[in-house]
Amino acid sequence: MTPSSEVSGDEREALEVTVTAPIASFRDPLYSAVAVTLPCPAPATVGGLLAAVAGGWDDVDPQLRFGMAFTAQAAGIDLETHWPLEIRGTFGQPVPREHHFLAFTELTIWITEDVVGWERRFRRPVWPLRLGRSQDLATARARRVRLHRGTGVVGGALLPAKAGRGGTLLQLPTAISRDRSRTRWDTYRHRLSVAASGRPAPQALSDALVEGWVTQEGRAVHLLAPTHPMQAEAV
Repeated sequence: MTPSSEVSGDEREALEVTVTAPIASFRDPLYSAVAVTLPCPAPATVGGLLAAVAGGWDDVDPQLRFGMAFTAQAAGIDLETHWPLEIRGTFGQPVPREHHFLAFTELTIWITEDVVGWERRFRRPVWPLRLGRSQDLATARARRVRLHRGTGVVGGALLPAKAGRGGTLLQLPTAISRDRSRTRWDTYRHRLSVAASGRPAPQALSDALVEGWVTQEGRAVHLLAPTHPMQAEAV
């Protein structure tokens, strides 16, 4: 077990990690003809990023929980080379395919367990930081913050479906087994930050409030379920 962060009454210490990337995409598995992106990374994706920073899942506490928020300033579509997989298991002729992406993205992660250890890991990540596709590199900066109990602004936070109202309901993978044979799916809510046209979406839902942990800036932090592969293997 990793040591807990400093907790005093209705306050606790957390590590706030801000991950930025100029371009990112998170493929929606419900679409095959086009590479449609989800509006935010799945918890399993963020868990994988943390595992890369630590050096592998063996160096991540199976019970690690984190809060996350994601925003993007724009969305767009370009073309990429697609190699279709044929019935006999070989790749067919390459064809162009639309690829949907998000631009000027920012992922915020809050970790409340082993703050000192994760702060050290983010100073020297074992593997390069990637957000979405393997070619989309990202940068990260971390700082210690104080969380307190109260009511915070949801903004781009990802919440379990039962933790709030409004926003877009998303069925996302929470954890994926090491051999990728099992996936734990859960329902979440996310306030979209950009419209499909690439223009900023209305911010009414982003101003929603929720009770729980709150940063000094008033941002809501909701700790999600663990994303370690063991959570999927136990399904």
